[in-house]
Amino acid sequence: MTRKLFFVLVGILIFSACATPKSNTIEVSNAWVRSGVKDGTSAVYMLILNETSQDHELIGVTTDIVVASEMHLSEVHSDVMTMTRQEVIEIPADGELELKPGGYHIMLIGLNKDLNLGDEITVTLHFQNYQDVVLNVPVLDAAEMGGEGMDGHHHP
Repeated sequence: MTRKLFFVLVGILIFSACATPKSNTIEVSNAWVRSGVKDGTSAVYMLILNETSQDHELIGVTTDIVVASEMHLSEVHSDVMTMTRQEVIEIPADGELELKPGGYHIMLIGLNKDLNLGDEITVTLHFQNYQDVVLNVPVLDAAEMGGEGMDGHHHP
């Protein structure tokens, strides 16, 4: 019986050593930006995964291709699309935040150049109590990504 217990314990130790450890990071996937024209607007979308054990707050976004970048939430109230600027967006511990057309998104205001399909921009996400996350974000077609201008913005 002692020999069986020994092998069970060894098996448990091997299994736990092989288990994938929690990453304890914030990861971003599926980031994309709408095409846009110089002096116009665009929007950035992505999925932010908070793989840490504490809530984190997205407190700002910067990029060098615009006059201003803001975090917004688009919602429909009584068949009217409204958009509200967000100073902070919370990402729950072990949770996710999807920035998508018709919901949370990053508004790019006053583009200093055209954003054409195939281009790429650099975006930096700023968090409270977490390091900045720098992303290279491709310019994609909104229709291909499931967005039809549903974030309350007019897009070319």
